[in-house]
Amino acid sequence: SDPNGIQILVTSPSDDEGGGKEQGEGRYLHFDASNVDQFYNAHSNRQGIAVLAFEVGPGCLQQLFERYSKLHPKLLPTEYNRGLKAYENKASVLEVCAYYTGESSTSVADEGTRLRFLERCASKEDSSCKLPGIFPVPAEYRDCHPAYSDHWVSNVVSRTGFLDTLEDVLSFTPKVDFNAGVVAAGEAQIESTVTGNQSIMTTTEKDSALKDQSQIYLPINNALSKVGHVHGFLEEIGQGVQHVASRVGNIIGFVQQANDRRQMFGEGFTFLNIPRSYYGILTKEMLVKGISRQNEHTSTKQDILSLECAHVVYDICITERLLNDDCSLILDKSKDLIQETIDSNIPSLYQEEYSLNRDRVVETILHSRYANLYNLLRDHLSEDSYVAIVRNQILVDVQGEDLLFQIFTSNILQRKSGEEAPFFEFIQRVCSECMGADGCPKKLKPGCGGFGIRNFLTLFLSIEVTKAMLEASNAKDSGDIAAYAFVQRKVDLFTEQLNESNPLLTEISDAMTREGAARKKIAASSAGSFCQEEKKDDCEKWMLVAEKESLAKAGANEKLMKCNLKYKNLMKELRESQ
Repeated sequence: SDPNGIQILVTSPSDDEGGGKEQGEGRYLHFDASNVDQFYNAHSNRQGIAVLAFEVGPGCLQQLFERYSKLHPKLLPTEYNRGLKAYENKASVLEVCAYYTGESSTSVADEGTRLRFLERCASKEDSSCKLPGIFPVPAEYRDCHPAYSDHWVSNVVSRTGFLDTLEDVLSFTPKVDFNAGVVAAGEAQIESTVTGNQSIMTTTEKDSALKDQSQIYLPINNALSKVGHVHGFLEEIGQGVQHVASRVGNIIGFVQQANDRRQMFGEGFTFLNIPRSYYGILTKEMLVKGISRQNEHTSTKQDILSLECAHVVYDICITERLLNDDCSLILDKSKDLIQETIDSNIPSLYQEEYSLNRDRVVETILHSRYANLYNLLRDHLSEDSYVAIVRNQILVDVQGEDLLFQIFTSNILQRKSGEEAPFFEFIQRVCSECMGADGCPKKLKPGCGGFGIRNFLTLFLSIEVTKAMLEASNAKDSGDIAAYAFVQRKVDLFTEQLNESNPLLTEISDAMTREGAARKKIAASSAGSFCQEEKKDDCEKWMLVAEKESLAKAGANEKLMKCNLKYKNLMKELRESQ
C-alpha cells in the first residue's frame, strides 16, 4: 500500500468498556466512545463523515493550538482546552470543532464535525498508520487503482464564517467563487467557495503530481433557497462533510472496474445519473451540417444531407429504435447495424442522396454519442475513450490546457432510500503537457484543472435529477400515475436546464481561460503594476484582451443567471400546480 494514499477510518459504537485504551498506555482521546455519541447527537442520529484529518510539520501543531486558543477558543473541545495530546514515541494530536453553529466567533461551536491535526514524532519511522492506536494489518490487493486525497466539501450554515475561521488559523484563502444565481437547479440555489493553501510544489513527473498531498482544497457550500440538496442536507443532518474527493490516475479504468464488479457481485459503488444530453444527442441539424457546423443556418456545399433527407433518416433512427427516448444513440448499436437499418428503410426518393453520403451520415450518428465532449476536447481522446466516458457517465471539463474528469457516487452511509447522506467523488486531473519558453516541459502543479464550473453545475443538477428519478420510479412501482407524471416533469425540467446551460457554461469557461492567459501575458510584460517601456505595446494589447474576456465572462454569467431564473420559475409553477 502507498502511505500517501487516501485512508478512511470507519468507527462505530462498541460494547467494549476499554474506551480505546491499549495495555500499558493511556486512553486515546480520538477513540473515546463519547466522540461517536457526540456526532450522532449533532446529526439527528445519522451516519456520516465525522472527522477530516491533516498531518502537519514539526512545530506546527503547537502553533495551531495557540491560534485556536487566541482567535477561536470556542472551537476547542473540553479535552483539548489545555493543549494537544502527545502519545509517546508516536504522534501528537489536536482536534477542534470544524464549524460554528452560526457566524464565526459570535455563535457557539457545532460539535458534530471535527478537524484533526497530527504531528508525528521525529523518531517514528514512516508508516501508513500515522494515527496513534492504529496498527498495520498485512493485506494484498490485486488489480487496484490507487487513490489520493484531492478535496473535501462541506455544507454549512455560514460559508463566510467558515472561510474566516480557516483564514485565521490556517491562512487559507479563497481560490474560486461560485456566486449567487450561478449554481442552481430549478428552485434550488447555493453559493460555494473553494478555499485552501498555496502549495509551492511543482514537478515534471505525472506520478508525483498525482500523489502529492501538499495542496489542500476545501470547497464550502451554503444554501440560498428552502429547497434542494444542500438545504435538505442541513435540515435533515446538520452541518457537515457533503463529500470526499479522491484523485486517481485512470478514471475510465477505475469506474469501469467498479461497474463490472458491481454487476458481478451485486454490491459496490453506484453513481449519479448524468443525462445523456450532457454528452450529446442526435439532431436533424447534425445530419445536415455535421457535428461541428450544426449551429450554422445557411446551406453550403459542405452540408451532408438536405433538410428533407435528414428528416427521413432521423425518423428512421427513431422508429427503428436506434435512439433512446431522449434521442441519444443507444451505445450498443454498431456501425454495421446502423448502416444496415437505414439502408433497409430509406425511401427510394432519397436513396441516391443518402447513398452518396452514407459513410458521413453513419459517422455523424455514431459521433453524436459524444458530440458535446468532442467540441471541448477534439482529437485529444480516441473514440473508444469517448464512448467509455459516456458509458460510465464520467463528467469532463477543461480549464486552459488542463483536463478534469470527475464522477460522483450515489449516497453512502444511508439507512433509508431518499434520505440525504454524504457521497464520494473520484477525479482525474490531466495536466497540460505544454513546453516552456526554454524548450523544456512546463512544471506541473497539484490541483491542475481547478474546479470547473461546468461540472459543478452538472453535479448540482444531477443530484436533483437522481432524486427525482428515484421518486418517479417509486411512483411508477406504486401505480400512482399522477405522481409519476409530476415527478417525470421535474426530471424533464432539470434535464432541459442542463441542456440550455451547457453552451453558456462553455462560454464562461472559454472566457475565463482566455482572460487568464491574457493576464499571464500582462504579468510577463510588466514590472510591478506598470508595463515595461520596451514591452508596452504587448502589455497594452493583452490588457485589452483581458478586459474584453472579462466582459464576455460577465455577459455569459448574466445569461446563465437568466436561464436559472427561467427554470426556477418553471419549477415553482410545477410545484404550485400539484
